[in-house]
Amino acid sequence: MSGPGATPIRALLDGLIDYAGLFPPASLGMAEAVRKYAAYRDSEYAWALGRFVIPGGRLAELDAASRDRAVLRLSILMPSGSPPPASAEVVEVRADTARDIVATSQVLPPGVTAYFEIPVARDPADLLEVIAETRTRAKVRTGGLTPDMFPTSPHLARFIASCARARVPFKATAGLHHPLRSVHNLTYEADSAFGVMHGFVNVFLASALIYCGGTEEDAVRTLDERSPEAFRFEDAAVEWHGYRLRSDQIAESRAHFAVSFGSCSFDEPIADLRDLGLL
Repeated sequence: MSGPGATPIRALLDGLIDYAGLFPPASLGMAEAVRKYAAYRDSEYAWALGRFVIPGGRLAELDAASRDRAVLRLSILMPSGSPPPASAEVVEVRADTARDIVATSQVLPPGVTAYFEIPVARDPADLLEVIAETRTRAKVRTGGLTPDMFPTSPHLARFIASCARARVPFKATAGLHHPLRSVHNLTYEADSAFGVMHGFVNVFLASALIYCGGTEEDAVRTLDERSPEAFRFEDAAVEWHGYRLRSDQIAESRAHFAVSFGSCSFDEPIADLRDLGLL
């Protein structure tokens, strides 16, 4: 994570983007996804790159495509209740019920970090209580290939605030290709539907705000903001809507609370940030 003296944008982005090029809408082949991850790891913005996200059933395919799996820093998607492979450091598991969480936590080896993707259209407090008890982490789906897969801002804010109350770190996945809330094609197909997508700057600033004592209402307002002019990034702090967070506060939120997000593109987030003059 960012050290002392980091700018707020650096604190916000450091290790933020888990690369999920194998997944829709990119749906790259294994060799191409591995090649791109390696290129990003050696790029000017390597400091913003997180883990390589892969389904557990494709690990053998990965071994055939990469000479050195260890340098990829994997996050492995696993079915509920399945023990992770011996080399796993981080796993991601869909959990619709408390039973799913308990079944998986019971087969986790020591030292493996687990993120449970839970539904957020209903109050997630009961599932987050179980996640807290098992000392695991949460995951929220922030988008998808159709408009109905995007949670509303109030539902997303409730999830973030509930994680803060339960002291549960979380990651996000899907739909966060762009820094700010805006309308975009939902896939790369010519006939793709359009939809309002959450922005990763919105999501992780809203999370830092809640972590530092803000309310759900504060978070909803932050999640809904679409104007780049609303966010003023300075050398040591960022201001918006009358709120102000220092770089060290953002870095602490990232380290202990709002950890990362999975994206099938690393290029799009970086390009948009450059267009906005934030990089």
